[in-house]
Amino acid sequence: MDTEAQHTERDPSSGTEDGSRSARVSEDAQGPGGTGDTGSAEGARAGRGASSWRRPALVGAACVVFLMLLSHFVIQPFLIPSRSMEPTLQVGDRILVNKLAYRFGGEPERGDVVVFDGTGSFVREQPPGNPVTGLLHDGAAALGLAEPDETDFVKRVVGVGGDRVVCCDADGRLTVNGVPVQEWYVKLGDRPSGVAFDIVVPPDRLWVMGDHRSQSSDSRDHLGSPGGGMVPVDRVVGRADWIAWPLGRWTAVQETDAFDAVPDAPAGGHGTAPHG
Repeated sequence: MDTEAQHTERDPSSGTEDGSRSARVSEDAQGPGGTGDTGSAEGARAGRGASSWRRPALVGAACVVFLMLLSHFVIQPFLIPSRSMEPTLQVGDRILVNKLAYRFGGEPERGDVVVFDGTGSFVREQPPGNPVTGLLHDGAAALGLAEPDETDFVKRVVGVGGDRVVCCDADGRLTVNGVPVQEWYVKLGDRPSGVAFDIVVPPDRLWVMGDHRSQSSDSRDHLGSPGGGMVPVDRVVGRADWIAWPLGRWTAVQETDAFDAVPDAPAGGHGTAPHG
């Protein structure tokens, strides 16, 4: 009896030769063709492998969604594709447009650099294109990775509702409500305008021009179009406040005092006669 009892206690896991051999046989049986701990370990590794790419993918997707929501409601990057706003903005600049600037009752002011949708004023209504291609382009443009839509423009506000904007006076200057404007932001060597005009801006409209006057297609080029080249205020996307890229040009878009002396348009929306 004692011998049997000792053998029974020793047999299961006492570390004897029989126990070790039994453990090895058990491990061998659950080897490549088994379904024991090895299979569980491989399953755990596979789960860790899946989670290792799934988590970064989810974080990346969340970041993209956040950036797109931010660009839709608050700040949107735009890529500058042309020379029309030199020297203020250069080809390849990525600007950050403040979409809250006019969201809560504010309106564009003379001198502001704005991005606007030119549909109906600068370009005609276009039939809808491929929705998938359009969505991908809009997403890339929202992140500043693609050129903006062909209907998006960036220009400087020169006249607001009621202003009389004339070019040029006897000294070759642009005038607003009869007051000459010293446009230091205009590209060196350019005239204020090579096209003569004398217009009164309707209410809730804007007269806009590029800083590189000889290279800018702006309100002057659409005088004969429906709307007379005037941009509806509700088509303004926002105000260009910062140059974010390239890093060497990281700066705020400089404000101008060129219009400080310009008086408000009189009631009725007719500016005074320009100075001769």
